[in-house]
Amino acid sequence: MAPWVWVVIAVVVVVLIVLLLLATGRRRKAIQQKRDNANREKAAEIRRDAENRELDAREREAKAARARADAEQAQVEAARLSQQADQQATEAKSLREDVGERTRKADELDPDVKRDRDANRGATSHPNAARDAADTARGAGGARDGAREDRRNDGANPGQGGSHVDRDNPRSGI
Repeated sequence: MAPWVWVVIAVVVVVLIVLLLLATGRRRKAIQQKRDNANREKAAEIRRDAENRELDAREREAKAARARADAEQAQVEAARLSQQADQQATEAKSLREDVGERTRKADELDPDVKRDRDANRGATSHPNAARDAADTARGAGGARDGAREDRRNDGANPGQGGSHVDRDNPRSGI
């Protein structure tokens, strides 16, 4: 064969190889572009997920901060209530002492309680024992009837006259 045929065949082979390389390169670029697009979409999806998780994390941090603030508020309120309880206990103690003092003063002023103390030293603890003894010593019939009337009024119905002294509890009327 002639040498020029060999040159033409070589040129055709080289052109075919170049065309084959170009076609393969384009196919590779297309495949690479598809891969890149898929990776971009995947990256965008991962970023959206990361943003959602960031928002969730912020929300949980805000809830934790609110819970801490609520806990601190509860501690402040508990301390305030504790102070109020202490103050009220102090006031109650003061009132108890005042009631005790007033009761003592009333006992000092009340002649029935004084007689009751004297009677406790003696044989009987009946609050009207001294008056009954005085009535008996007088011996007057009218005085005895008055003493019986007093006794009926003392224990039967304290709201309708009579003494405030209860026979079982001399302090009941105070």
